[in-house]
Amino acid sequence: MRRGLSTAMAAVLVGGLVVSCGGDDGEDGGSDGGPVELTVDVFGEAGYEEIAKQYEQSHPNVTVKLRKVSSLDEYKPRIQQWMSTGSGAGDVVMLEEGILPLYMQQANKFVNLFDHGGKELEKNFLPWKWQMGVSPDGKQLVGLGTDVGPLAMCYRKDLFEKAGFPTERDEVGKLWPTWDEFLAKGQEFQEKVPKTKWLDGPTAVFRATVLQNAGSGPGHSFFDKENNLVFESNPAVKQAFDTSLKFEQSKLTADMSIFTPPWQTALKRDTFATLPCPSWMLGGIEEFSGDAGKGKWDVATIPGGSGYWGGSWLAVPKQTKHAKEAAELAKFLTSPEGQVGAFKAANVFPSSPQAAQDPAVAGATSAYFNDAPVGKIFGDLVASVKPVHLGPKNEDVRAAVENVLVSVGQGKQDAGEAWSKSVEEAEKAAR
Repeated sequence: MRRGLSTAMAAVLVGGLVVSCGGDDGEDGGSDGGPVELTVDVFGEAGYEEIAKQYEQSHPNVTVKLRKVSSLDEYKPRIQQWMSTGSGAGDVVMLEEGILPLYMQQANKFVNLFDHGGKELEKNFLPWKWQMGVSPDGKQLVGLGTDVGPLAMCYRKDLFEKAGFPTERDEVGKLWPTWDEFLAKGQEFQEKVPKTKWLDGPTAVFRATVLQNAGSGPGHSFFDKENNLVFESNPAVKQAFDTSLKFEQSKLTADMSIFTPPWQTALKRDTFATLPCPSWMLGGIEEFSGDAGKGKWDVATIPGGSGYWGGSWLAVPKQTKHAKEAAELAKFLTSPEGQVGAFKAANVFPSSPQAAQDPAVAGATSAYFNDAPVGKIFGDLVASVKPVHLGPKNEDVRAAVENVLVSVGQGKQDAGEAWSKSVEEAEKAAR
C-alpha cells in the first residue's frame, strides 16, 4: 500500500461506505453475539474488498465496511482529527509508515493487541516489520503489519519502442544502473518523443531516493533515531534532493504529484513514460489507467540499487465499541492468508514471509503488466530491504519539501535557492 502520496488529493470513496464511523456506531451488539458492523479506514489500494467478504462469510454476525480515500495526504488530516477528538475513527485504522511514529507517541489511544493474542503472531511477520508495530517499551502491540513496498521502476513499453529504446524488462533495467544514467536516458527519450515527459514529477523520485540513501547509509532520513531534525545535515537527504532537483531543472517531469486527479488522468494518456514503482503502485496504475493501459506498462529494476517505499500497519483505536471483534478482524486481514488475498487484489507485497513464499505470491505474474513475474521481481527485492527510521513529523516535512521541488518545475521557485528554501520549510514543518 500504499502509499506515501501527495498533497491535495481528492477522496475516492467506494460503494458501501459507512456514513458514521465504527467508533460512533455503537448500537450494534457484539459481546452478546448480536450483529456487529466494523468500519475499516484505509487509503490507496489495500486489496481488502474480497477478503473482507470472505471474513463476513466465516463470521455471519459481522459486517465489514471499508472506508477508503485515494491518498495518504487525504487520509492523514482525517485520522489526526479522529484521534485528537476521540471520536470518528473506524474500528480498524491503517497507519502508514510515515505516520506510525506519530501514533506510537499516542499508544494509549489504541487497543493493546497483545491482549488479544497478538504475541503468538510474531512469527508471521518480517522481524523489523513486527518490531515497528510494538511500542518502544515493548509493552504494547499497537499495529500488525500489512505490506512492504520494495522498489522497482514502471515504464511504458510502447513509448520506449517509439523512442527506439529496448523494451524487454531485463534490458531496460540495464539502461540505468544509477540515477545519473536514468536522467541521461530521460534526456535522450524526450529528444525522440518530445510530447511525453520522462517522469510524472519530482515527488516519487524524492521519496524513493531518500529511502534508498537512508537505508544504505545512516538508517534515518529527516529525523535521527532520537527524533531530532537532521534534514540539513543528513547527506542521504541532500543527495536525494539534488537528484530530484536535477530532473526538475532538466524539464524531465510533468510536475505532478502521485494520485492527484491530474496524475490519475495523465495515466490514461501519453503524459509520462516512467514512474518509480513500489509494489503497491501497480494497483494504482491499473486502476487509473484502466483498459487503455493494459499491456502498455511493464516493470524493471530501479536505479540506485534496492530500497522500499511505503507499507502500513492495522491498529484498533480505543474509541471502538467492539474492541474484541475489531482485533480479530485486524488479525485476519494481516494474517498470511489475508496478505496473500490482498496481494492478489492489489499487488501489495506481503510483510509475512509465509505469504511471500506462497505460490500465489511467489509465482504471480501480472497480465496487465505484460505478464511481468511480479511475485519474483518484488520477492527478490524485499529480501534486501533495510528499514529506515522516520520521525513523528516525517510526513509534514516530506510534504513541505516536495512542494518546493514542484515549485521549481513550475517556475515559481529559483533552483539555486531551492535547497535553502527546503531547509527553511522543513524546520517550519518540524515544529
